[in-house]
Amino acid sequence: MPARNPSAARVLVLSLLASGSPVLAAATAPAVVTGSVPGAAAAPTASGLRAPGAPTPGAVLQGELAPLKVAPVDGPRLSLQPANPKPGDPVLVTVSGASSLPTGTLAGRPLRFFAWNNGYAALSSLPVEQVEGSVPVDVTAPGRGLPVLLSGVLNVGAPGFRERELRVANKYVKPPKAVKARMEADRKAFAAAFAQPFQKPLFGRNFAWPREATVTAPFGDRRSFNGKLQTQHFGVDLDGATGSPVVAANDGTVVMTRDNYASGNTVLVHHGAGLYTAYFHLSRIDVKDGAQVKQGDPLGLVGSTGRVTGPHLHWGVKADDRWVDGQTLLKLDFTGAPEAPGVATNAPGLGNP
Repeated sequence: MPARNPSAARVLVLSLLASGSPVLAAATAPAVVTGSVPGAAAAPTASGLRAPGAPTPGAVLQGELAPLKVAPVDGPRLSLQPANPKPGDPVLVTVSGASSLPTGTLAGRPLRFFAWNNGYAALSSLPVEQVEGSVPVDVTAPGRGLPVLLSGVLNVGAPGFRERELRVANKYVKPPKAVKARMEADRKAFAAAFAQPFQKPLFGRNFAWPREATVTAPFGDRRSFNGKLQTQHFGVDLDGATGSPVVAANDGTVVMTRDNYASGNTVLVHHGAGLYTAYFHLSRIDVKDGAQVKQGDPLGLVGSTGRVTGPHLHWGVKADDRWVDGQTLLKLDFTGAPEAPGVATNAPGLGNP
């Protein structure tokens, strides 16, 4: 066999380029993808179709530059929980298939991702003031090559918050000057407790009720105290007689044990990932600041301390610096939820390199 002439090969390649040969185009073109790369302006390709001259996935091309094997692409994916939230709900954003930590926003609010279940997740929230309609979720996820842009939409429904009027001791409606300093100290104590550095979750399972009991007041109630003081209920009230046990909803660290003016005997637990649970109006506190607790560990006993109309447990949840509905937190699957079809999908033309 005669030796190959490199000069002649180069002339052949240049001739093929000049003539627009489909053989060379197929051998040199990159694989078609179904997502977008930041900074690229490639037109989307319809699902199941190939551009003229594009290689068939899995085919081996023969020619001057053969062999080149084109493999099907499987890149990052996005899932959102809950699929149809309401104002005041926590939102779990999960990314699978990313090669490193993603970045993104929910309604323009930055998401703080952490490694989770062989992927990445971020826990965010919707404000109680959120209006009905579509809320965008945009995530940039590193793939095997360039970053991938993933887009999802939350379809937010009506809040359905109730209007209620309650009667309490007048000192809780118009606090006397003598307690204003105490109330300010309470505010600073809460702020310090909620200022824990962001860290990965301290739990490895889904959340559970802090006690099995009837819900007497759901999250979001708009309340009027003694016909004057207007406020909103940022927790779930659970019925219970004084002395009934209260347990931790999940693993975490106790960051506050304090007798507060309005919330009474209070325990706050930090669960990592910007998530906290609160236990108000206890008759007795059974843990100390800094204690490491597991799901189901005793925290204290139901009581009627602080601003209350009777004994009960006020259970609060704070996610991403907002009070959110604890009943929705209980529905979130932290153990590996599948992608939610039609809720979080790749935008048309977006690809996974």
